[in-house]
Amino acid sequence: MDFIDYYKLLGIDKSATPKDIKNAYRKQARKYHPDLNPTDKNANSNFQKINEANEVLSDPEKRKKYDEYGKDWQHAGKSEEANQYRRQQGNEGGQRFSGTQNDGEFSDFFESMFGGFGGAGRGRQTKFRGEDYKTEIHLNLNEAAETHKQTLNVNGKKIRITIPSGIENGQTIKITGQGGPGVNGGPAGDLYITFLVSNLQHIKRLGNDLFSTIEIDLYTAVLGGEIIITTLTGKVKLKVKPETQNGTKIKLTGKGFPVYKNTGKFGDFIITYVVKIPENLTEKQKELFAELAKLKQNDQ
Repeated sequence: MDFIDYYKLLGIDKSATPKDIKNAYRKQARKYHPDLNPTDKNANSNFQKINEANEVLSDPEKRKKYDEYGKDWQHAGKSEEANQYRRQQGNEGGQRFSGTQNDGEFSDFFESMFGGFGGAGRGRQTKFRGEDYKTEIHLNLNEAAETHKQTLNVNGKKIRITIPSGIENGQTIKITGQGGPGVNGGPAGDLYITFLVSNLQHIKRLGNDLFSTIEIDLYTAVLGGEIIITTLTGKVKLKVKPETQNGTKIKLTGKGFPVYKNTGKFGDFIITYVVKIPENLTEKQKELFAELAKLKQNDQ
């Protein structure tokens, strides 16, 4: 009989705590449970091995013997039992006590404990939680700024959800009980949805604040005027002060992104002015600029 490395089987090391063993067992048992792998012909045997590893490593005394004696650990206790039996029968020189031999792929310990897959081990109806599902939803800023409903198709099942305004890029929410079905009466898994929110071409988001760069012509920057900008909630008319410098920032309070699950509260909209220098000037325009330059020099 080949030695089965229970630690390797569960994906843990020898320093694993009882909690580590329990978590590892649940994970592996769910992975190999025959009911969850109906097309896998090796599911039954893999599931039995996982059960065997858990039976040994979750029992402090069995685990101690396993760690001490390795592949012969299950015979360590039997030797004492055999000696005691011989003494009771007055047959010290009698037949040697040995574990049950089996030509199958499982260890003697597992066969003697469960009597094969058809024995007590099979009769246990262990409850397993269903698998957790994960999916992604892609939104732009306009979509993420409005509370709306979407219908998802998860493993052939339609799930209608409400997406609250203000959802963050990369934020994950959990829909309880909408994952895979449980086994043997176990609870269903959960559905985890990660939202990927993309910026608009002219509007960027940072937290709850929105940022936009707006070009204004030189004449408006120098003399002042009015411009119209586009926000997430519509168009807004702004007054540009005379002698506005390139790179000037203005803040529109409360015109930013809605705050997640805080109805009526919004961030700010920050606008940066970029003054565009005129191109392809006519001769007359150049003369006027030259005259302005002379006037500037005379003032100095």
